[in-house]
Amino acid sequence: MRIVFVRHGHPDYAKDCLTELGHKYAAAAAERLMDERPMKIYASTCGRARETAEHVAAPHKMDIIPLDFMREIGWGSKNGEPILKGGQPWCITDDLILREKSVVERGWQDLEGFVNNKVTDCVEKVVGGFDRLLAELGYQREGLYYRVKKANPDTVFMVSHGGSSSAAISHMLNIPLPHFCATMRPKFTAITVITLSGEVGSLVTAHVELMNDARHIEGIE
Repeated sequence: MRIVFVRHGHPDYAKDCLTELGHKYAAAAAERLMDERPMKIYASTCGRARETAEHVAAPHKMDIIPLDFMREIGWGSKNGEPILKGGQPWCITDDLILREKSVVERGWQDLEGFVNNKVTDCVEKVVGGFDRLLAELGYQREGLYYRVKKANPDTVFMVSHGGSSSAAISHMLNIPLPHFCATMRPKFTAITVITLSGEVGSLVTAHVELMNDARHIEGIE
């Protein structure tokens, strides 16, 4: 199975929609993906992701399947107490690295800035929902890997956000979220392709086919 992740286009966050530039980005992504043969197209229920998905789905004349659990993650203090960098995971990660703190260990939820941060609950929601979806598609999470319950050669599209896609992809690849935040920051409409394959009954890991590729928007203004 191939999962093609697409981040939304340039947004108006206040209105939760795409800007004019964002629509151009989304159209370019749609053209880039025109030769793909998706069996399903999923999208976050946020407006900016849905509008991007509409561009991507149009050439394939397919309906979009909405997924609430892929809405953008939130962050900030759970109880109002001050929290490092306001709880923004990419800023926390940058700060930890500047202070020579490790961001590659498991148990990232216990790192400074992530303790008492509602981002941990948001990530848990994304991960739980994503694993349930993968199980429906034939790949059951067992510990760190996936048991192949049904061989699935299909390609599916997942149109979402920088945060929720990072949560899902880092979980599939068993990379601590702060480490993933430090090394892969998806650009608008960036395409990432993750594959799962193997014989029925086998235990497999996810593989990266493409990561954070946004060459289709180069030069668009």
